[in-house]
Amino acid sequence: MSLSVVRDIRTQSQPASAEQLDALEVDLFAGYVLARASAGVADSSIRSEIGSLEQVRRWFGRPLWELGTSDADAYFGKALRTTASATRQRKAFAVTTYFRFLDLRHKADIYQLTGHVVECPLDELNTPRGGRDMALRIPPTDREIEALFAGWRGELESCRKFATAARSYAACRLMEKVGLRINEVRMLDFDDVRWELGRFGKLHVRYGKGARRSGPRERIVPLINGADALLRWYIEDVWGLFDDDHTRPGAALFSSERRYPGGASARMGDGSVRSGLAEQVRRHLPTWQGKLTPHVLRHYCASQMYLSGMDLMAIQELLGHEWLVTTMRYVHAHREFIEDSWLAGQQRAATRLQRLPQ
Repeated sequence: MSLSVVRDIRTQSQPASAEQLDALEVDLFAGYVLARASAGVADSSIRSEIGSLEQVRRWFGRPLWELGTSDADAYFGKALRTTASATRQRKAFAVTTYFRFLDLRHKADIYQLTGHVVECPLDELNTPRGGRDMALRIPPTDREIEALFAGWRGELESCRKFATAARSYAACRLMEKVGLRINEVRMLDFDDVRWELGRFGKLHVRYGKGARRSGPRERIVPLINGADALLRWYIEDVWGLFDDDHTRPGAALFSSERRYPGGASARMGDGSVRSGLAEQVRRHLPTWQGKLTPHVLRHYCASQMYLSGMDLMAIQELLGHEWLVTTMRYVHAHREFIEDSWLAGQQRAATRLQRLPQ
């Protein structure tokens, strides 16, 4: 009976060259992107994570697998000390997830090539913490929103680029009317508009935000609050200026001016919509300059639905929230509404007292 040779994965091979290390680093990033995509994470989230990792890499100056606890302390405690809490949390999540990927799949390979043992540099002591309270995004009033879109609508008649201005106008109004996120609007296909469903037609939102980064979560959104008329105008008068084949699979509902080699239009970018909204706010609602974003339009929609009498659970389903408490943070009642509700309660109480037997 003879003993067989057992290979120890901790055995380090010959020192790797600089070219080998560069190639390994590129391969690891590519593998990480593929792994996150296979988990169903949205492309925008993957880009955000890779961007955060690249920023840490530039600051560190060496491969990320060498990042130690003291390095993380210096980066998050000094370099990012004055940045927003949400930004620090986002970068910390990217680092933690990336090191989990390295530990599960490439720990032995990295050790054999470099002699370095991969360990996540963030622990319970130095992981950035977020604030306990969600920042308030109190939306404008009805009069302010109407002034904004009335001014924007008036400019469409004489603007130099009608197609892109009208597209951004329609996208922002859709967010204001039914509370879609900007990425949900951007990823809509022409076929996602289902006129045959319900009383007003519905939207098949295929790229809703997943809870706890679980990937896209689909939902059906009814075209209420005038969204049906808005989309009919956009499809009949604007959409054909970007594309001419609505039967093509994957034809984007909101397209850009760029075209792919086959002639199909690319999807609009969120940057063009954000910049278009910001410019119109500067012109027609200057008191909200720098504060009125696409996400604030989503808060405005939730608040208006609540003020008009819609049930909170219906608003939750409309916005695609997993928890009702999240929806409650989107609802902002103006002071007059609270006072009117109190007066109505007092009147009901007085009426009940009058009906009591004497």
